[in-house]
Amino acid sequence: MSIKTATMNGIATLEIARPEKKNALTIAMYEALTGAIGAAIAERTVRAIVITGQPGVFTSGNDLEDFMQRPPASADSPVLRFMDALRLCDKPVVAAVTGAAVGIGTTLLLHCDLVYVSDQARLAMPFVALGLVPEFGSSVLLPALTGRVRAAEKLLLGEPFTGTEAVELGIANAVLPAEEVLPHARRMAERFNALPPAAVRDTKRLMRAGLNEAVTRAIQAESGVFAERLRSPEAAEAFQAFFQKRKPDFSRF
Repeated sequence: MSIKTATMNGIATLEIARPEKKNALTIAMYEALTGAIGAAIAERTVRAIVITGQPGVFTSGNDLEDFMQRPPASADSPVLRFMDALRLCDKPVVAAVTGAAVGIGTTLLLHCDLVYVSDQARLAMPFVALGLVPEFGSSVLLPALTGRVRAAEKLLLGEPFTGTEAVELGIANAVLPAEEVLPHARRMAERFNALPPAAVRDTKRLMRAGLNEAVTRAIQAESGVFAERLRSPEAAEAFQAFFQKRKPDFSRF
């Protein structure tokens, strides 16, 4: 299994640990993450969750070979169940991003409560380049955070951005040297040990209530279009080019 979990001092840490594949996420890893979030929610002594990766990489996104064998085709797919577990988690979720965060690696940050990134982080949401569309409510959440025109750079053009820019865009709280990111995230998570847990949960719920209905609708719409796009000739060309290590050719579309 490539997801490591540990609970210490009231903090459940979920570590994406597949460095040989740049922490690319498989179906089994999504299932493990979903289970770990559920276990953290159920454990009364856990006051916050930290999600992190490996030095130099948070996650490069989906493992495309694994992903194409079992693409998300329904609300019961492992990917969408993980998304729902993260989105609906009533305890604070803190992300520690020490390197590359691609695709869902950036998308999931939009659903975390506190995000800390390294000065070496590189984030990107290259869905359109793969013939796909945004996921997990990002078509609503990113424009809400950054404004429509800046979101267009990241979603339409797939323009990558640094940790510093993630802070400027409102996606992250702070940028730190790589070796300080995880210790800082843990310290911030541990602050919840001294706070009343019900008040924390209620405040998180109230903060998200305004966009919750729009995000739910967006996820439903995105999932339907995403499934259609996976079957499109454009996506077929993009994925074939990826596996053949060449540039895709969209000139005939």
